[in-house]
Amino acid sequence: MRTTIIVMDSLGVGELPDAGSYGDEGVNTLGHILDRYPLDIPNLRRLGLGNIERPEDPSGRVAGGRLAVAAPEGAFCRLAEQSAGKDTITGHWEIAGIKTKVPFKTYHDGFPKELMDEFVKRTGHEYIGNYSGSGTEIIEVLGDEHERTGKVIVYTSADSVFQIAANTDVVPLEELYRICEITRGLLVGKYACGRVIARPYIKGPDGKRVRTADRHDYAPSPPEDTMLDIVSSAGQTVYSIGKIRDIFNGKGITEAVHTESNDDGVTKTIEALNKDFNGLIFTNLVDFDSKYGHRRDPEGYGRAIEDFDRRLPEIEASMKDDDILIITSDHGNDPIHTGFDHTREYIFCLTTGNCIRKGIDIGTRGAFADIGATVTEYLTGRKNATAIGDSFLDLIRI
Repeated sequence: MRTTIIVMDSLGVGELPDAGSYGDEGVNTLGHILDRYPLDIPNLRRLGLGNIERPEDPSGRVAGGRLAVAAPEGAFCRLAEQSAGKDTITGHWEIAGIKTKVPFKTYHDGFPKELMDEFVKRTGHEYIGNYSGSGTEIIEVLGDEHERTGKVIVYTSADSVFQIAANTDVVPLEELYRICEITRGLLVGKYACGRVIARPYIKGPDGKRVRTADRHDYAPSPPEDTMLDIVSSAGQTVYSIGKIRDIFNGKGITEAVHTESNDDGVTKTIEALNKDFNGLIFTNLVDFDSKYGHRRDPEGYGRAIEDFDRRLPEIEASMKDDDILIITSDHGNDPIHTGFDHTREYIFCLTTGNCIRKGIDIGTRGAFADIGATVTEYLTGRKNATAIGDSFLDLIRI
């Protein structure tokens, strides 16, 4: 018996009621992608993506009802976020059963001098940058100076992140990781920050700077037990794929594999499904967010959704009769919104498997954590075992 959760990172389905307080009024990641790119996604549509309710839309469905089908085969819903914030950690932690009451601190104007002085002292590296911006742009703006001086590039965004970029020919990858580990230890107390992210890049023969797949995220440990701890404590496997291990700082995870792309993440999910164990497979597909949402590329985002859709039948074919597949997201990243950062949106949830009822519309749910509550009940028999979240297993199970 297994459950697989695949997070299509940042694929929001419309603004939450409090989106305006985050500067995100009118955002709609899925809808605005569809406005600019004619999505051909028969498998996600088949599972009910386009049938998810959105009462505030005239059609009553997400994306204006343009993706709805007559007889969806999955169970489907949208979920509101209880946590404060709109970042990766709060989204994933809430899926797993934790409500973040105070959002992680952000540094729109850069990190304070006393913190950066300590950064230099502890890491032994000078820095340049220290402002909010797009990672792909900042390595072009500051790349020459970094490569000439060896000073690392420090930057942030509207999210709670301390990002360190370096050309790996200038700062070797292991040294970049060491710098990030030290920095993680600095970001506590009054300097608390959600994630430190290593952003290695290379410079090709044509002079173009390209970020590599060796990104590494350093996050704090969840403050209490999550779905992952509950499942692993029951003697089952928690198999993380992609940046899931980083997001939870390894807490509750029994096995972990790195990924280089969305496609690699799908391949490794299928490989995990072909192994013999009981428990949870938890996959994050980050390219939707990092390559297309943050870069404000709706067409590229649309093509990436289609690429995933084409491989969805392979995933389903690898499932056993008592396996459940949940496809969801963790926040929004509307690729036509201003700036380069996440957007405060509902997430979607599609559930399928031979033991799941077909065509079940379970409406709008009150917390991302309903996913974690459902998973823990299915795998361990414990109803609503997570700190927050209400299981919808009874509504969807045959």
